[in-house]
Amino acid sequence: MTHSQNAPQWLPDEPDVVVEDGDDGARLETVADDVDLDLAERHALRRVAGLSTELEDISEVEYRRLRLERVVLVGVWTEGSVRDAENSLAELALLAETAGSQVLDALYQRRPSPDPATFIGRGKVDGLREIVAETGADTVICDGELAPSQLRNLEDRVKVKVVDRTALILDIFAQHAKSREGQAQVELAQLSYMKQRLRGWGGNLSRQAGGRVGSQGGGIGGRGPGETKIETDRRRINTKIAKLRRDLAHMRTTRDTKRSGRRRNAIPSVAIAGYTNAGKSSLLNRMTDAGVLVEDALFATLDPTTRRTTTADGRVYTMSDTVGFVRHLPHQLVEAFRSTLEEVADSDLVLHVVDGSHPDPEGQLTAVREVLAEIGADKVPELVVVNKADVADPIVLARLRHREPHSVVVSAKTGEGIADVLRAVEADLPRPDVAFEALLPYERGDLLNRIHEHAEVSMLEHTGEGTVVRGRAHGDLAGELAPYLTS
Repeated sequence: MTHSQNAPQWLPDEPDVVVEDGDDGARLETVADDVDLDLAERHALRRVAGLSTELEDISEVEYRRLRLERVVLVGVWTEGSVRDAENSLAELALLAETAGSQVLDALYQRRPSPDPATFIGRGKVDGLREIVAETGADTVICDGELAPSQLRNLEDRVKVKVVDRTALILDIFAQHAKSREGQAQVELAQLSYMKQRLRGWGGNLSRQAGGRVGSQGGGIGGRGPGETKIETDRRRINTKIAKLRRDLAHMRTTRDTKRSGRRRNAIPSVAIAGYTNAGKSSLLNRMTDAGVLVEDALFATLDPTTRRTTTADGRVYTMSDTVGFVRHLPHQLVEAFRSTLEEVADSDLVLHVVDGSHPDPEGQLTAVREVLAEIGADKVPELVVVNKADVADPIVLARLRHREPHSVVVSAKTGEGIADVLRAVEADLPRPDVAFEALLPYERGDLLNRIHEHAEVSMLEHTGEGTVVRGRAHGDLAGELAPYLTS
């Protein structure tokens, strides 16, 4: 077992809370105030020192809202190099600190596979218990998704709370969800996770309600004297999940309506995707002046932000910020956020942002592409944006440029390379397919305006008879121009 005393530390630096979908307009005047308020609200969710997470009798469900304070990290190294194992634990430390905990210690064990009973080897559990007692930790976080039996066995042996990577990520999402849709998506993911882990201490979830269920708290809706507490809770969770899915389906209809409107007007869309904390929101701010709050924290952005912007030749397109990805992103979250992630799958171009200063940027690229493939976005054209060039190793940047020929190196913090990204985006956007030359009467200024927004203009000349325009347009717009075509 390898043992590390100095776990990575994280401190919040900058403001990434999401502004709701819409145009900038009058909101620009209040963006600064909104950003300050959102950042204050976000930091108000930090954990309070002094809270403990002692084991206690849980009568409802296994999932207990994390009150993390002093934690020890545990990992199992099954493949890859020592550096890969250390990077994985370093990321787990950042996740734990983002949730508000203090990382006291970190350890991992080399094994061909996790122990099916206790995650780490049974003999090593005693060493973990000694470290927990020595450091005064109140929680152990395991770098993987644990089965309910593994959680129970570890808690019984180390005598403190044990949570896995999935529960930790779900807790961070619950803290950062801002919009109604985001909160419903997180709750759906939590309930899906919970349903498989219903249990209680002392067997109180396996007790039957008894013959007089109506007089002992079963109430209307209880299925009768044979139903156990765990069965009642599972049924309630299933009912809540069904309701959340109906609510999300309704919200999805609204999102689809906006998306279909953009398609109808042939407005190209660009989605910014990438690893969490790679700088996606900072890049959106640089490219569109979106005024989105940016924070040096994992999963700071959960709700997508879409902004309209224009190319140098006047074409309108949209750019959307999306939720960040991470290695082994819980399947429940991918399913719950599927409607949001479809913004990426339905886009015309993906800006894949990678942190050039990260110890393993290639691993980030691979992890993000795995999720993109899962949501059907792996066929969308991709432009890799290597961010944080101001602090990255030039050798690493050169290596990434060689590995990813279709890439641009930028620093969203300093503005370096932003012009190169804009040029690359304009070159990769789908181009109108119908060539035209038209003579527009001066009273059709509305049609000329649409040409400027949704077409490519190669020549424009004002004459005595009207405005002569030559360029390329999409099919619908080209059809409207048919009465005015000159060739």
